[in-house]
Amino acid sequence: MLKCVFRYTKVRYKGLKKNAAQITTLLMLANLWLARRHLMQPSRG
Repeated sequence: MLKCVFRYTKVRYKGLKKNAAQITTLLMLANLWLARRHLMQPSRG
């Protein structure tokens, strides 16, 4: 699903470190996007 949303469907084997860094960044951003409601709630303390 994430690959289609971020249009990351083709991978070149010539830059595997760059591809790994890019997909890791995309996954981190996706996790933040999914957790945004929880992170933006005011603290109950």
